[in-house]
Amino acid sequence: MADNRLPEAGDRIAKLLARAGIASRREVERMIADGRVAVNGKVLDTPAVKLDNLKGVTVDGKAVEAAEAPRLFAFHKPSGLLTAERDPQGRPTIYAALRNALPRGAGRVMPIGRLDFTTEGLLLLTNDGELKRAMELPSTGVPRTYRARAFGDITQAQLDDLIEGIEIDGVRYGRIEADLERGSGKNRWIEMTLTEGKNREVRRVLEHLGLQVNRLLRTAYGPFELADLPRGQAVEIRQVDVERYRKTLVRGQA
Repeated sequence: MADNRLPEAGDRIAKLLARAGIASRREVERMIADGRVAVNGKVLDTPAVKLDNLKGVTVDGKAVEAAEAPRLFAFHKPSGLLTAERDPQGRPTIYAALRNALPRGAGRVMPIGRLDFTTEGLLLLTNDGELKRAMELPSTGVPRTYRARAFGDITQAQLDDLIEGIEIDGVRYGRIEADLERGSGKNRWIEMTLTEGKNREVRRVLEHLGLQVNRLLRTAYGPFELADLPRGQAVEIRQVDVERYRKTLVRGQA
């Protein structure tokens, strides 16, 4: 009689599929709940399955290829692009621009975090779902740096108070380092570094302080910087740097 028991050693299947770039771990768990994932023909009904590799694993009936080495791309997202694969409203997405920006053979990539439709700057993309998850989790404390041009009256002392965090409409925002750049007038540049990356965090905090944000640019995410990367262009980050950084992030992560 054939032994249809599933293996009990290795890594959880959601982690392996995320590592292979199928989707984020949470998305894989939803796919399993929907009956879309099978091992050796057996449809899974739980994500608590451990495997040594992806041999025999199928998603929507298609065999899953072994995970590639983690790759990371830096993309200078222009304003006016949605960070999504498609938009019901028909707005242009980053993937339309990436067709020409990414090198051939880049394969399927996922954005690490998001940038709003009108926000510009550094958007990291990866084929590694585990790297994506680790860089997005607030618990890992990966810093994101932005430059915001805002209209209104503000002082450095007011910005210094953000180091303790701030609560707005019942939402608590953690530590923010903010510096008012030199200049005069009411249209000023402010540099802000935060680690949570909550939805529209920079805009909401500055608007709460009475400012009107008219341009927002992300300049860094973790150790990776926008630098002089031209708008609409992408560049691959050296794999040795990606692997070194990935290990520091995923070590100890469940």
